[in-house]
Amino acid sequence: MKIRILVALLCGFAASGAAVAETLVVDDQLTLRESTVERPKRGSSMTEVEKHFGAPVEKHATVGQPPITRWDYTGFSVFFEHDRVIHSVATSG
Repeated sequence: MKIRILVALLCGFAASGAAVAETLVVDDQLTLRESTVERPKRGSSMTEVEKHFGAPVEKHATVGQPPITRWDYTGFSVFFEHDRVIHSVATSG
């Protein structure tokens, strides 16, 4: 079940292309705004991410095949395939 959810999320991220935006809900209205949160670039290694952004707040266990790992930072999460960034997402935390 976790793998299905992860795959669905990753497909959604891939479909979103290079757009960088945050989703806001104000008075039951969905709004997008440009994100100002600095995040790792696609293709960066785990070592590069940790060197530039420091240790993550949480490292989640690797799941699936190919192996997908998520690191959470304050303000964004990073998704890796093997040891390379495939996507980074601004979060509310």
